[in-house]
Amino acid sequence: MNIPFVKAPMTGNEEKYLLESFRSNFHGGNGPFTKKCHKFMEENFLIGKALMTTSCTDALEMAAFLVDGKPGDEFIVPSYTFSSTANAFASKGMIPIFCDIRRDTLNIDENKIEELITEKTKAIVPIHYAGIPAEMTSINVISKKYGIPVVEDAAQAVNSRYRGKFAGALSDIGTFSFHATKSYSSGEGGALTLNDKKYFDRAEFLWEKGTDRSLVIQGLKNKYSWVDYGSSFLPSDILAAMLYGQFANLNSMQDHRKKIHDSYLRTFKNFKKNGLTMTYVPEHIETNYHAFWVLFEKPQQRDLFLKLSLSEHLNPYIGYIPLHSSPMGQFLGGDRFDLPITDHVASSIARLPFYLMSDKELNFACMKFKEILNIVFSEK
Repeated sequence: MNIPFVKAPMTGNEEKYLLESFRSNFHGGNGPFTKKCHKFMEENFLIGKALMTTSCTDALEMAAFLVDGKPGDEFIVPSYTFSSTANAFASKGMIPIFCDIRRDTLNIDENKIEELITEKTKAIVPIHYAGIPAEMTSINVISKKYGIPVVEDAAQAVNSRYRGKFAGALSDIGTFSFHATKSYSSGEGGALTLNDKKYFDRAEFLWEKGTDRSLVIQGLKNKYSWVDYGSSFLPSDILAAMLYGQFANLNSMQDHRKKIHDSYLRTFKNFKKNGLTMTYVPEHIETNYHAFWVLFEKPQQRDLFLKLSLSEHLNPYIGYIPLHSSPMGQFLGGDRFDLPITDHVASSIARLPFYLMSDKELNFACMKFKEILNIVFSEK
């Protein structure tokens, strides 16, 4: 049996809505299914305004415009994240200030943010790693104290909650991903989430290629023109139709992922005595069970685990190469940051296969991983 790292989720409704969208002849952006997805996110996640985008990267790029980042401005971001989190702001000439992460959740360490703030800081950009939101209460206190906007990179956290509030609604600006590797997918796609009305109008101008077309649609103008920066950030309505099919099964999909998480937890907790740590969910968080990771004490243990897993046709993943030590990160000054926890995690973590697995796949994976860990921890 071959167990891949991830498979795009499918629930059964997608084909119905895709065909409906295809036959409607409305294949462009901001069509009927796009509007349904907007309404779903706004009503179910209690978000002020949602705009679907072609990717979470595009949503982050819109956020970089909304915070008015200029060349030489700074933004605070964890180094342990995907390149898009930083690239969206760095591409505007902004300078990443890399922050270390917590040992338990692997999210940005909220206690290290304030010491990184300067008069040039224009944004704080936490991610919600593995679907577990960062400590947003503390981060928002810092934001308010210094008047610095927070942009949630909630790419992995759609339908997760922090102290009862949904990811994407925990700060003024947030972003989602609906990539094929995520818990809910349109193949490629994302969303910008807004919770402060001061951003609403400009976000629509950015979304519509820098034009005020949204005012024409609302009947407030009879023609539109170029009024701002922007790009073609809105996706095809066909992709929105696919996503809407998954939104209809949001909770059942999450229940399925919880089953996988719980099975992994039962399998791996027996190895805590060997120094293995794993995905941790704080009591005040309700996760969407996006991912499951294990962290070894030594890089050699992780590497042996990966080697043995591949030999059994299991495909765990190494996680991120930290941005501060990557070629582009170093070009932007990343080598001046001392991030010991980030460096250790990057060298010793393994992300496990996680998708809507069958019982047979899940049982096979758990059995084989247990056998492999017994070998790993018997090595001297």
